[in-house]
Amino acid sequence: MTVLRREDRTGSRPARARRRRGPGLRVRLTLLATGLVAAVSALLLWLGWMLVGEVAASLPTLPPGTPVLVDGVAVPAGEIAAALGHSARAEVLQVGSVAFALVVLAVAVVSWVLTGHVLQPVHDVTATARRLSAESLDARIDLEGPRDEVAELADTFDEMLDRLQAAFDAQRRFVANASHELRTPLAVLRTEIDVTLADPDADVDELRRMAGVLRDATKRAEGLVDGLLLLARTEAAERRASDGDEPVDLDLAAHGALDAVRAEVEGRRLRVEVHPAAEGAVVVGDAALLERVVGNLVENAVRHNVDGGWITVGTDRAGDRVDLVVASSGPVLDPARVPDLFEPFRRGADRVGPGSGLGLSIVRAVVRAHGGTVSAEPVEGGGLSVRVGLPGQVSGSLNTGVTVPT
Repeated sequence: MTVLRREDRTGSRPARARRRRGPGLRVRLTLLATGLVAAVSALLLWLGWMLVGEVAASLPTLPPGTPVLVDGVAVPAGEIAAALGHSARAEVLQVGSVAFALVVLAVAVVSWVLTGHVLQPVHDVTATARRLSAESLDARIDLEGPRDEVAELADTFDEMLDRLQAAFDAQRRFVANASHELRTPLAVLRTEIDVTLADPDADVDELRRMAGVLRDATKRAEGLVDGLLLLARTEAAERRASDGDEPVDLDLAAHGALDAVRAEVEGRRLRVEVHPAAEGAVVVGDAALLERVVGNLVENAVRHNVDGGWITVGTDRAGDRVDLVVASSGPVLDPARVPDLFEPFRRGADRVGPGSGLGLSIVRAVVRAHGGTVSAEPVEGGGLSVRVGLPGQVSGSLNTGVTVPT
């Protein structure tokens, strides 16, 4: 017999089938409260029955031959205590049974109503969750009333929806921006090919020019795709201390990053200053990702600079923390817009130079994955200063000098 399992929208894991798990919470609470009251009532009824019998048995005896009527029945004087006890116990059982049934019924009704009122916010949470989809994440419970456990549950659910909505909105913006960025090199490719094919007199030089344009466009698209993959991998990864971590000297990484852009630095006549940490700037983590952080910061400082400007790269060690600061000259930036530069594709209207706008986004993702912090602030007169803080290596620090490119 073949069993078909329903898959979720991603098709990666089977969806969890809906199963019955017995009576609901409201029914169980009602049964629990009713059972407790019934047990207590039965105990009280039994105690009353016992006490009535004991009281009747303690009555004084009457002289023999004394006529006694109990419920219209003549009873010998010597048996008066037993007759009274039996009659009293029968009365207690008769009245107590009616009271017991009424009390249990009343408790069951009251418990059902009260538990329904108390659990109503939980039903609201469930109903809201069932109505949710990627297009209706704006639904909220907004529970009013006392701040009890149910209210905390509702507030926590609303906060979770806020985070989900922010994540979905960021994903939509990311996809839209990525599509826009990828459309540009693809449009260049198609335009160049169409223009060249439409020219019947295209010679070798024209074909070579087209090939150069196509190469630059594909290189830009390739770089964009690589950046998107790296950003997605870094943001989705859950790093652990054993994931191939190794010591990384940020001073050496800065030296390598500056060497990689030496030609552009010289071409734009940029002044570069490097200030290595006196105690070494060794951190522990994924070497490739950490070197990518330094490289992105240095490349941004060069490409978003002005001709004849300056760049400062410095590291500092304070206890078990290593700070890397990359500052540069450049256009004047609005302080309110600086945090937006860490979002994907946010180059800013005042930023100049090439790039897809993923550099600082990758920096933030990698730094957070390593348990660090990153911040930025505008430089007075124009430019940007980015500070990265990472957990440093406890011992075995390296102290290597850095050559400043001319």
